[in-house]
Amino acid sequence: MRFLLSSRLLGKVAVITASTDGIGYGIAERLAKEGAKVVVSSRKQKNVDTAVEKLKAQGLNVVGTTCHVAKKEDRSKLFQLAESTFGGVDILVSNAATNPTMGGVLDCDESAWDKIFETNVKASYLLAKEVLPYLHKRKGGKIIFVSSIAGYNPMNLLGAYSVSKTALLGLTKAAAVQLAKDNINVNCLAPGIVQTKFAEALTSSEFARTEALSHIPLNRFGTPTDMGATVAFLASDDANYITGETIIVAGGMTSKL
Repeated sequence: MRFLLSSRLLGKVAVITASTDGIGYGIAERLAKEGAKVVVSSRKQKNVDTAVEKLKAQGLNVVGTTCHVAKKEDRSKLFQLAESTFGGVDILVSNAATNPTMGGVLDCDESAWDKIFETNVKASYLLAKEVLPYLHKRKGGKIIFVSSIAGYNPMNLLGAYSVSKTALLGLTKAAAVQLAKDNINVNCLAPGIVQTKFAEALTSSEFARTEALSHIPLNRFGTPTDMGATVAFLASDDANYITGETIIVAGGMTSKL
């Protein structure tokens, strides 16, 4: 039996990258619970199978496929699956990101820099570009990038990653201006510290947790569910008059770590 939190997204089809765990999974689950048909993806088939099984067990309308966002054929496969299974695409959530190195921005070696920007920025740009024919068929749609509070307040241990997330803020604004005439809204989510595998360095040890929480007025880390709720709003008709904006979901966190 399918349980819907609301019917805001009934009839909509959403494609979400890196959505078998963490923030991406939270987004996929929430969009599906609000009525969307959802395509989830991961680089590993095992992760895809596990996520699809968990979501379908809740009665949610979900399919999945492997996708390495830096590969054109994999990006194309996402949209083709959405069209062949669900009839089109209304919502793109670009969530995939990587961070193969830690340290200050000018300590990042060139190969790590290239990998970070290929996945975090270039792939987001290409996904947005390649989804356009599908959105035009629907006479409009929603594109949502996932940035980070580090895009506003760079974290020294995440130097190059922080810069890549700043780039997404600019991509959001520029694409929103260009696509407004096509009835396509482009917005962005900037999570704070979310309790996921990616953030384990900041959430696992007692010392790190205490230090991180001292910068968060709400005194807790975010959850994938928190992020999914905000994306569901941005993907819905409730956000039709919002474009080019980034919503920070960080428990009031504004200070640098």
